[in-house]
Amino acid sequence: MPFTRAQKEHMIAQYQDLLFRSQALILTDYQGLDAQGIYRLRQKIKKSGGAFHVTKNTLLRIALQQAGWTVPEDLLEGPTAAAFCLEDPPAIAKALLEFAEESKILKIKGGLLDGRRLRPEDVKALSELPPRPVVLGQVLGSIQAPAAQLAGVLTAVLQRVVGILQSRADQLKETSQTA
Repeated sequence: MPFTRAQKEHMIAQYQDLLFRSQALILTDYQGLDAQGIYRLRQKIKKSGGAFHVTKNTLLRIALQQAGWTVPEDLLEGPTAAAFCLEDPPAIAKALLEFAEESKILKIKGGLLDGRRLRPEDVKALSELPPRPVVLGQVLGSIQAPAAQLAGVLTAVLQRVVGILQSRADQLKETSQTA
């Protein structure tokens, strides 16, 4: 049953909303995947902070254009499902690749990240990046390291000054007792 114009406009609006909230888009070929497999994949992607939709190529193309994204024409051929990376693109890429390996049916076509086109091997490389919390921890650690070193140096200097003052106080005490 064909979609009505209102349904198509609703789907375009839904894709646009997802694109505006997405950091990346990964396109897949889902041909041969049954409804239960698509459901399991959707749940896996949702846990990773994304959304997975079987798309109409023409409607996704329109939504990409209207959202100001690059339109990868060759990736919008044949059966296409899109993974919208709403939170952590590496986690979504990893979930997709794990599912593709398990199912032996799902194929990664490519994607888009920051306006740059991703090939399937780029999506694999993206999946190998550490998760967002780990990256944030590494950044925080690198920011804190110089401050911790400075605090250590200042503490050592203060301890030396306190030591010198204590030595001088002891000397003055001995001098006053002998006199």
